[in-house]
Amino acid sequence: MIHFVGAGCGAPDLITLRGKRLLEEADVIIYAGSLVNPELLSWKKESCTVFNSAKMTLEEVFTVMLEAEKENKTTVRLHTGDPSIYGAVREQMDLLDEAGIEYDVCPGVSAMNGAAAALKMEYTLPDVAQSVVITRMAGRTPVPERESIRSFAAHRTTMVLFLSAGLLEKAAEELIAGGYDAKTPAAIVYKASWPDEKSFLCTIDTMAACARENEVTKTALIVVGDAVKQSGYRRSDLYNPAFSTEFRPAKE
Repeated sequence: MIHFVGAGCGAPDLITLRGKRLLEEADVIIYAGSLVNPELLSWKKESCTVFNSAKMTLEEVFTVMLEAEKENKTTVRLHTGDPSIYGAVREQMDLLDEAGIEYDVCPGVSAMNGAAAALKMEYTLPDVAQSVVITRMAGRTPVPERESIRSFAAHRTTMVLFLSAGLLEKAAEELIAGGYDAKTPAAIVYKASWPDEKSFLCTIDTMAACARENEVTKTALIVVGDAVKQSGYRRSDLYNPAFSTEFRPAKE
């Protein structure tokens, strides 16, 4: 069996209980060494074999999985954050499907959740933003034109940019061209939940300079939108005494 496990966004204790148990039981662990906190490997059993996928191709990862299955071993494929977001898991699953190998997925805490926690921020504030756009800048890996940051910017809701810390000047141009005001609040969160976590508040037109001044070039999430300032919102209806729910009648 292959278990795809979300390692969480950094802090070892942010992995799920299920994920920790699977690590403890694994005979083979293939982990994303460029991003996953190596402290998570402290839970492996002594006989477990560990591979760092940062130095491997898809074909090499699959070969390790295949050999483990032939030896009736349990494999954990440990991905950073949650495997479903920029995890490159589908291509692995397709190979496993073709080979008739069973697998499952254990979700994890995404970096976007870690970033919100670092900022003490709610992404969805009534009358400010009720949607979150998760995207990235086009770099060495392209993004479909229909999903450009410029096109998403027209909604002016909360936007979380992955894999874009080194492209902030161009990102600012696209965000402003798409509809955000240049002074829209923004935040840069470096290594959310790690011991060396840092966060910086800025605006769209200053975020590139902010990143340069603080020497942030990678391993950071960018959040933009009026929700960043955490003000100007309407209180929720759910806990409003004038609002009735299935569990509580409205109070006059």
